[in-house]
Amino acid sequence: MDLIKTIEEQQKKPDAELFRVGDTVKVHFEIVEGKTKRIQVYEGLVLCIKNSGIGRTFTVRKESYGVGVERVFPIHSPRIMKVEIVKPGKVRRSKIYFVRDKVGKAAKIKTDISEKANKRVVASRAAAKAADAREESLKAEIKAETAAEAAANKNKKK
Repeated sequence: MDLIKTIEEQQKKPDAELFRVGDTVKVHFEIVEGKTKRIQVYEGLVLCIKNSGIGRTFTVRKESYGVGVERVFPIHSPRIMKVEIVKPGKVRRSKIYFVRDKVGKAAKIKTDISEKANKRVVASRAAAKAADAREESLKAEIKAETAAEAAANKNKKK
């Protein structure tokens, strides 16, 4: 195997692709603003999944104050803490760009109540619980950094 491919395989997340196009998901991702880190949740409908390998991305669309907002996330990004499936969707297309033109009730996607969809949701929630531990460790790390900075600033003033 090629050196680049081995590095890519090491960086892939094993439980990253539990969702499909049409699912309503919550994406928990880490935002770094200067020295501070925080976790932001972006909830919306998965419109498409593109590319392959380590460069695979997915687009999530949500309505914010009456305006449609889309954001593209890399699936294997270390900044993405977890992706939770809120509601599995039942669609017959791999790209559902037609939802952009729909308004109100017409923009709804049917809920998938099959056994396979239920298994995906259960697997997603199990992966989310594992990611919660990582999220808590990140919060503890942030708290420790701010405490260390506060102590350093206190010592400088004396």
